[in-house]
Parts: sequence; C-alpha cells; structure tokens
Amino acid sequence: MTTHAAPVLRLDGIQHRYGPRSTVDSLSLSLEAGTICCLLGPSGCGKTTVLRCIGGFERVADGQIRIDGALVSSRQVHVPPEQRRIGMVFQDYALFPHLDVARNVGFGLRGATSDGERVRQLLDTVGLASAAHRYPHELSGGQQQRVALARALAPRPRLLLLDEPFSNLDVELREQLAAEVRSILKQSGTTAVFVTHDQHEAFAIADEIAVMAEGRIQQIDTAYNLYHRPGNRFVADFIGQGVFVDGTVLAPNRLRIEIGEVLRDEAIRFAHDASPVAPGSRIDLLLRPDDVVHDDASPVRAKVLHKAFRGAEILYTLELDSGARVLSMVPSHHNHLINEAIGIRLELDHMIAFPKA
Repeated sequence: MTTHAAPVLRLDGIQHRYGPRSTVDSLSLSLEAGTICCLLGPSGCGKTTVLRCIGGFERVADGQIRIDGALVSSRQVHVPPEQRRIGMVFQDYALFPHLDVARNVGFGLRGATSDGERVRQLLDTVGLASAAHRYPHELSGGQQQRVALARALAPRPRLLLLDEPFSNLDVELREQLAAEVRSILKQSGTTAVFVTHDQHEAFAIADEIAVMAEGRIQQIDTAYNLYHRPGNRFVADFIGQGVFVDGTVLAPNRLRIEIGEVLRDEAIRFAHDASPVAPGSRIDLLLRPDDVVHDDASPVRAKVLHKAFRGAEILYTLELDSGARVLSMVPSHHNHLINEAIGIRLELDHMIAFPKA
C-alpha cells in the first residue's frame, strides 16, 4: 500500500482577530515539501498576519496549523516560535552590524566542528564566499538580503518564512533577486512561504500563488492560470493589467463588444464555469493589453489618452467612441501622439468573461 507523507505545512480553517475585527477568516492551505508558496494581495488583506500565525508570533482564534504533521497552533495549543524549527527572513535583514558575514550566518548554529563547513557551503550557495569576513555595512542591499537568507537556512529549518524581503531594494533589483532566491531555495529543497504585494516578485519566485483579499484566499494557482484563468472578478482585476468592457452574447460561440465581434471555436463560458452562456446575456469581458492589437488598417479607431514608455513597448490607454477605455501594449516604434486616433483590433487567445456587474 502506497503511503503519502504529510504536508510540511497545513492550515485548516484558521481565524485571527484583533479585538472584534477579523483579519483572517477560515483560511486553509496545504504545502508539500520543497514547494514555494507566495501569499499575494493588497495592503491590509491579512497576508502578513497569516505568516505571523504560521511563525507563532500571533495566536489563532480558531482552526489549526500543523508543521510536518505536528499541531503547533489551535484555540488550545500554541507552540512558541523558537520550538517550531522555522526560519525567518525579514524586510530589514536584521543582521548584526558588529559581526562579519560568516559569523552572522553561523549565529544560530551550535558551534559544532561541522558548523564552519555549513557556513562555507551556504555562503558559496548564495554567491558570497569571498565576502565571509566583510561586515554588513560593506555590502549592498541585495548582498545583505542573501546573507539573511543564508543565516535563516543555516539550521536546516523545516519551513522558511519570508516577509516582503525585497521591499527595501530598488525596483530593478527585486525581480532579479527573487529569481536568485528561488534558485537557492530549490537547490536546498527548502519549503517556503513568501509574502509580497508585488506581482512580479510572486511570479519570479513562487510555484503557487495564493491571492488574498479581506482575510481569505480568493484563488491559489500557478501564475499562468491566475493571469489567464482567474477564478473570480477580484483575481481577474488584481492580477496583471486590463479593463472590463461591456459585451452581448449573440450565439453560443459569438460575442459582440464595441471593438467588434468575437467568434469562438467553443461555446462562451464565464470564468471557471462549465455551463455555456445563453444568447442574449450581457457580460463583462476582461481585455488585457495584449488582447488589443494596434492595426492601422482596422476600421475601429480609438483615441490615445495616455502613454507609458516601457522601452521596447509603449502601454497606451485608449478611449473608444462610447467613452469606454482599453489598454494596448504596442512596439515602441509606433510612437503616437496624445489625442491621436489609431486603429485597433482584437486578438483573443483566452476569453475571461463574468456576469454583468
């Protein structure tokens, strides 16, 4: 008979409150060994509170948290953080300024003969072997964060928690460092929960992303599915860029919106709903910037309201005759003027439709 190992982390219906206010509401999550999960959402959605509950820094009002099958949090049980065998990486690095890099990394170890080798191994893993005897103030922000990561990994934690660890870094460095951290975590086989409000960080580091709002997980999925197959209107609106436009279903596989008619090979369905939408139904169709293609030959014209230069591309905000707005990502050699009318057409690979709000 095949047996399956217990998840490294399991949250069953946890709740958390500050006084009468509920900050986390009946939240459940399961994380297998070696998985990197990101809690993603706007400020105040409860993602950091969930992380603090997992770490033992906050008590749950209800539900259960198990790490490697052992109960660590419930209404009656609260195992303190130091007994949970977790690692933590914070926003502010929390390095000791009077200790060099090697001693910072080895701080949580017990001084065994093998500890020096463990420190050398981790510094090599994070690419800082040559900086072992430098001090934190001599390092860049990205280097300091890698030292903090190595220190958290040194005791071989069962679970690593990262609380917006790149928020103090330059925007250009965040996605690069996120990719580096992912490589380090995968190389070490570490199971991790990562909190951020930055989608690009989440896309770069996570195996699965739990999108949160108002203390609940709205959808947990891969980055690709969250973007192309959002489970509800909040996820569709929060992930990526796009606007909802009014549409009418003409036939099971035909839809009309202001830009034109869309003919599908399959019946039109609402997001994550297997039932075809009845002809005559009004819908809201989500259009991403890559769905709206610049085409000088198109009879459909839209006025340029705003343009954001992105190097190889320009993100245009366009106004249709009705006053509705759409976004279009256009190669930057098409440098149109504000208030200029340009031709556009649809190129829909994925249809994301919701009942009319």
